[in-house]
Amino acid sequence: MIFNTTHKNKDAEATINDLVGSAYTFFEAIKKKGVGSKRMMVSDVSPNFKNIMNVVSDINYANIEIRKKGILVHINKGLKNFSWAIPFYQLYMYKTDGFSIHAQGNFIKFTSNKLLKENKKFIDKLVDLKIENDKNYEFYDAIN
Repeated sequence: MIFNTTHKNKDAEATINDLVGSAYTFFEAIKKKGVGSKRMMVSDVSPNFKNIMNVVSDINYANIEIRKKGILVHINKGLKNFSWAIPFYQLYMYKTDGFSIHAQGNFIKFTSNKLLKENKKFIDKLVDLKIENDKNYEFYDAIN
């Protein structure tokens, strides 16, 4: 679900907190050695997200914030800010010629460049959190 977070909106904030959990406190973020990525260049998005991207030849940037039950992908379009809330159980990540995040029938692809390499530790942490979260949902073999 994507939200316009340019201005404070209590309804959107409550929905985001319900979907992906509340933000980490300052001390929790320090203990986790950071919960936010540096900015990354967006190379492509799904057709549903084309309207929130810059239409002229501007470079689009986004960054990722880890929450307790998921992530927020923050996208900047000029002076507007949009946040895509993705619970861990809907999150899929792929490393191809760049890095992409898929969820809810949508995707965002990041360009493989220096900015993405600077976020390697963060992406590794994100993958570990996804694996840890998936352990909460044990799948049993239906045949046995």
